[in-house]
Amino acid sequence: METSRLILRPWQESDADSLFKYAKDTAVGPAAGWPPHTSVEDSAEIIRTVFAAPETYAVVLKATGEPVGCCGLVFADGTHSSETRKNEAEIGYWIGRPYWGQGLIPEAVGALVERCFGYFALSAVWIGHYDGNAQSRRVAEKCGFRYHHTEYGKPSLLGDTRTEHFLRLTSQEWRTANDRRP
Repeated sequence: METSRLILRPWQESDADSLFKYAKDTAVGPAAGWPPHTSVEDSAEIIRTVFAAPETYAVVLKATGEPVGCCGLVFADGTHSSETRKNEAEIGYWIGRPYWGQGLIPEAVGALVERCFGYFALSAVWIGHYDGNAQSRRVAEKCGFRYHHTEYGKPSLLGDTRTEHFLRLTSQEWRTANDRRP
């Protein structure tokens, strides 16, 4: 997938150095509930396992060809929210700190939303963010998602439990906002 500034493509093992550069930052992973990467080898293993999942994309800057973040879809059977139904998905994302505030992740999420409703014909898409991660919430809101509910006591990969807030965008809301016809 391409946007004006980005290419969203599958991760490659050759991306491990770039991934490590951004995923080792303690301000990035813990906000999303995962531990900072500890080595290039750790990042390569994540690419081979976690990022090998279908619909998981490197967020690559067109200008440099460097992956600077990640975004992807998880379908109803693997989402975080107990409210997610069949024919729905959840979008997850992160970006390296040097690229915060540049509108790159809303651009990537917009492409994924279009894929969800255009290609997969889903009925709704969800975004979850942990309590205190206002940046993630703002991305969701910029992309048209609206608050739906909060779930408490959610375990994270860091071994703690957290409060997670969920926002939702339905196909109908997206089509109306974008004046698209079914």
